[in-house]
Amino acid sequence: MSTTASPRNSAPAPVRELADRLWHAVAAGDEHTATDVVLRALAEGLDPESVLLDVIATVQGRVGEEWAANRISVAQEHAATAINERAVTALALRSADARRTPCRGRITVACVDGEWHALPARLLAEVLKLRGWQVDYLGAQVPAAHLISHLHTTKADAVALSSSIATRLPTAHAAITACQAIGVPVLVGGAAFGSDGRYARLLGAQAWAPDARAAADRLAEAPLPRPRADHQQLEDLPHLVDQEYTLVARSSAALVRTVFLALQDAFPAMRTYDDMQRERTAEDLAQIVEFLAAALYLGDDVLFTEFITWTDRILRARKVDAQSLPPALDLLARELKDFPRASRILRRGIEALTIDHPTAGTPA
Repeated sequence: MSTTASPRNSAPAPVRELADRLWHAVAAGDEHTATDVVLRALAEGLDPESVLLDVIATVQGRVGEEWAANRISVAQEHAATAINERAVTALALRSADARRTPCRGRITVACVDGEWHALPARLLAEVLKLRGWQVDYLGAQVPAAHLISHLHTTKADAVALSSSIATRLPTAHAAITACQAIGVPVLVGGAAFGSDGRYARLLGAQAWAPDARAAADRLAEAPLPRPRADHQQLEDLPHLVDQEYTLVARSSAALVRTVFLALQDAFPAMRTYDDMQRERTAEDLAQIVEFLAAALYLGDDVLFTEFITWTDRILRARKVDAQSLPPALDLLARELKDFPRASRILRRGIEALTIDHPTAGTPA
């Protein structure tokens, strides 16, 4: 699920004030004050679900915004997230509603394998407990085999899967299909599935929700439709028969090495990079190839162009030279010239950068 809640200015004034107080405590790394803000709100009668979604989730959304704008570091983002997670735990232990006997069905909540952003799933788990569900919260990066073993044991009525990063969607698809194969319907959420849930539909999930409140509402409406046990992944994505996704994914390390070495000639400024800058360039290239593979898997060029323009904005916010992106994409396209879909996606990525920055195609 996403940590995105209602816009900060749409919440009642007292709730906005609480969110601001929690934000200042989180930004200062003050765990005790942050926990006190949450528990005081609970003691003063604010609904626990509102504390979770209108206060904690709102603050976590702001943490992401501040990181993207380069106003906080990665370390500060991690520290802030950890404080918010502990605030959720404090609320769950203190709230009487969270400890009441379940009166609805049983739901398993988990992150897909490789997904470390667990707070959105944790928020959903706590909201579902407040609404009377028996919840098995499995946490971050749950391998599909372990998830299925758990479902065989618990006989859950449904699974809620969370993923924040689109590169995890192939793994998410495998988990969705595995759950469906044993008759368990799947609700998915999180930024990975698109702001409108388009990838949830593409991957055959029974339902999608943009946030924890919407997910809880959907589960309360009616049971999710039962899946077909004989459903196959290839039925959702017939274009995978061309093997482009498989070949690019398997050769990703070699692609990154080849492009990294060639980029020093295509982008001469890179020759002056120190060790840290070279390491980050290699990491950026690896992420570009990961997103290319995800776009090939989904058959969706837009996923890649949105990622590459987002990367451009992030680099510029950090005052990092983004002029290396077009030549890097061009070098990748040359390496993958025999892959029609990959070549098209990379060209569209270059075009998107050129539209945003007309001089982007000319290396500095």
